[in-house]
Parts: sequence; structure tokens; C-alpha cells
Amino acid sequence: MFNVRLFIEATITLLVIMDPPGTVPVFLGLVGRKSRDQRKRAARQGVLVSFLVITLFAVAGNSILAYMHIGIPALQGAGGLLLLLIALDLLTGKGATQHPEVEDVNIALVPLGTPLLAGPGAIAATIVFVRQADGALGSYLALAAAIVAVHLVLLGTLRSAGLLIKVFKESGILLMAKIAGLLLAAIAVQLVASSVQGFISGA
Repeated sequence: MFNVRLFIEATITLLVIMDPPGTVPVFLGLVGRKSRDQRKRAARQGVLVSFLVITLFAVAGNSILAYMHIGIPALQGAGGLLLLLIALDLLTGKGATQHPEVEDVNIALVPLGTPLLAGPGAIAATIVFVRQADGALGSYLALAAAIVAVHLVLLGTLRSAGLLIKVFKESGILLMAKIAGLLLAAIAVQLVASSVQGFISGA
């Protein structure tokens, strides 16, 4: 039987962690100066990457982490360092020297798809919900439906971000890129701090 409670709990939890509205400034900072088609493609690819990563960890997350002897704190630390590099690029105005098509793919993969959307928090939450499902088919279906629903919300949010471009114009997008860099840097520091705290508490 479909587990409605797990569906609601997983949907709300993942929405809070992945924060669709909060990703909009970062998304615009990364692709705000590109064409409408390029923005839509980046949004679609980024959400797809996130969906695939979350699905992978839902199916085999416990096995992957156990086999590689990796804990959630290690994922947090790696994600934080990766985001910090992207943040520095945004703050210094670098990162726009590659061929447009290559850059679009890179942005969709990193940092948009992961670790921004499918970050350590979302991955950890997904693994926890898989453990809660405890082999029940209805619970697995509920979790799968929640993952799909959350990513549909993410896609809709990012695709509508273009409306803000009409309001902020070119100068506003440049400013937003700097703000996005600061936000990413703050997220990165928080992830690294959580990683250190996790290692200390687990020692």
C-alpha cells in the first residue's frame, strides 16, 4: 500500500534541504547572461543530474558508502570544498573562458546538479528514508514519487527564473553573480564545518 505519510515527509524534507527558491540567485549568477534556450537547457540538465544522483543513492547509497568506507561527513567536506572553488570563480569573475556548450554542460554537472541540488544533505536524507522504508514496496513507491515531485518543482522554479532577468537586466545579473558567490562560499564553509563536527563527534 502506498505510504502517504512517507511521501509527504520525504517531499517536505527534500524541498526544505534542496531549497528551490534559494537556488534561483545562484542559478542566475551562473547562467543569467546566457540566452533563454541555454538557461532552459542548463536547468533541465542540472535537474536531471540531480535526479540521477539522488536516485543512485536511493538505490545503492548504503552499499556505495559502505564499500568505499565513506561517511556523510566526508561527503559534506568534499561538497564544501567543491562549492568553495566555484564561489571563488564567481567572486573573481572567472569561469567564463570555456566554449559555451562545454561550459553549459559543466555548469549543469557542477555545481548545479551536484553538489548544489543533489548535495550531501539531500543524499543523506534520501538514504535515511530508504532505511525507513525497510523493504516495503509501498514505502519505496512513496519515496520514488517524492523524489520525482521535488525535481519537478526544481525544474519549474529554475525555468521560471528567466522572469527575474527582465527585471534585473545585465547589471543586476552581474551583481547577482557576486551575491551568488558569497552565498556559495557561505554554504561551502557550513558544509566543511558540519564535516569537521561530524568527524569529531564520530571519533
